[in-house]
Amino acid sequence: MGFNVKAVMFDLDGTLVNTAPEIAFAANQMLSSLDLPNKSAIQIERYIGEGAQMLIKRCVMSESGVEPDDDLFNDAQALFFEHYANNVTRSQPYEGVLETLRHLKDKGFKLACVTNKPERFTHPLLDATGLAEFFEVVVSGDTLPKKKPSPMQLHHICKKFNVLEAETMLVGDSETDVVAAHAAGCYIVTVPYGYNQGRAIDERLVDATIADLPDLLNLLT
Repeated sequence: MGFNVKAVMFDLDGTLVNTAPEIAFAANQMLSSLDLPNKSAIQIERYIGEGAQMLIKRCVMSESGVEPDDDLFNDAQALFFEHYANNVTRSQPYEGVLETLRHLKDKGFKLACVTNKPERFTHPLLDATGLAEFFEVVVSGDTLPKKKPSPMQLHHICKKFNVLEAETMLVGDSETDVVAAHAAGCYIVTVPYGYNQGRAIDERLVDATIADLPDLLNLLT
């Protein structure tokens, strides 16, 4: 199967870079500062994908499922941002990511990064991992009024690239990416190793699944 597209958009966390260890460490530092019990790295990993605010809410949510009040949430968010800023640049790309992006760029594909991660963390991470040079457009979770699963970010990128949504592909790791791509009218290709709240993605809902990012090269014509 080959896809004739002009632009490829990539999710960041869990698709290009393994950020879970650093996020979990920062989240547990936040919880300790609030005198709340720490959570396992696996549990926190399942909270990744819908933006920092949702991750923080899930971390501090009570055992009965009650969401934190505004004061607790604001304190938690400030602490998480403080701790995560200290280690966000320690995360590493998955194997083959840099080589794949370089090959696609050399082939003339327009490349973008679209993430629900706050902008204050997106750019330092892209710079530290050497990924920034490959992307003509970077859209973070707070760049626009809405983020994935809304299609707004994807429409924005297509407009920037002056391409049709049907000429673009999103590569991601979660149902959030799948819903956004469907709503935008883009192709969706997923990887199995990322963060989808501990669930496998239904392969019937995607255009293709690849074992790792280098396999993407076999799909693009």
